[in-house]
Amino acid sequence: MSLLSLLKPNGKNGFGYASTAEEVTANLDLKGKNILITGCNSGLGQETARVLALRGARILGTARSVEKADGALIDFGSAHEGYACDLSEPKSVYSCVAALKKDGLKIDAIICNAGIMALPKLQKSHGYELQFFTNHIGHFILVTGILELLSDEGRVVMLSSAAHTAAPKVGIEFDNLSGDENYRPWRAYGQSKLANLLFAKELSRRLAGTKKTANAVHPGVIKTNLSRHMPAVANAAFAAIGPLFLKSVAQGAATQCYVAVHPDVAGISGEYFADVNIAKPRSDADDAVMAKKLWQVSEEIVGLL
Repeated sequence: MSLLSLLKPNGKNGFGYASTAEEVTANLDLKGKNILITGCNSGLGQETARVLALRGARILGTARSVEKADGALIDFGSAHEGYACDLSEPKSVYSCVAALKKDGLKIDAIICNAGIMALPKLQKSHGYELQFFTNHIGHFILVTGILELLSDEGRVVMLSSAAHTAAPKVGIEFDNLSGDENYRPWRAYGQSKLANLLFAKELSRRLAGTKKTANAVHPGVIKTNLSRHMPAVANAAFAAIGPLFLKSVAQGAATQCYVAVHPDVAGISGEYFADVNIAKPRSDADDAVMAKKLWQVSEEIVGLL
């Protein structure tokens, strides 16, 4: 148990910082539910898939290849389905959308879990900074492409991060989405996580009048494969302080599992969750004008690919 788990009390719902994915889904029967999880082959995605499968859900898991996705799901039973979806490559995402549509399953929750973090040097995909393109544009293509498959009370869960507070002061730098000007790893990562949050907020507004919902979550700070691009010294620090301050993977997966399937969250939309409770993001995360502009710019980017 970490030091922070002892210092942070649970919320009104009885869950909090130290709650695990198994605890927040205890006694839930998810038989008949189809849940799509990006990045199902490692870290939080794999734990989320394991726990929701344990509760009876059919997992539609994505990874960069079908082999990786199937390999991650095989231990959970034969009912689950793997898909290739490399979020940094639009052709791969469109192929995943086409495969999901061909299979025709109604999807009860889309958990946008996959992502990359803190690339030490500027990298691009199709002319755009790679973290923004992978974490936001890749998921934008996927989610908007399969919205018609979302069930009547379906939920979209975007993994944002408390790191969204590291985004530029102006929010999304629409004139610097290439990252060419003043690239800094955590600033760029923060912008991509703010984009995830804004996307969830705008999607929630567009789903108004239905029972479908969209929310964003901060899983916590966890030592997972997401940190693979960080410098060795940072990873060493993670390893050193982990027992005291970092969440376990089981704890990190709790918030996204809760928001995706718990009955208490039915009908709640456009919120930001952390430690399995509604939390407050930075103020411009609620900027409806910026969120709408991000959606429009994303459509323009996708249209030009």
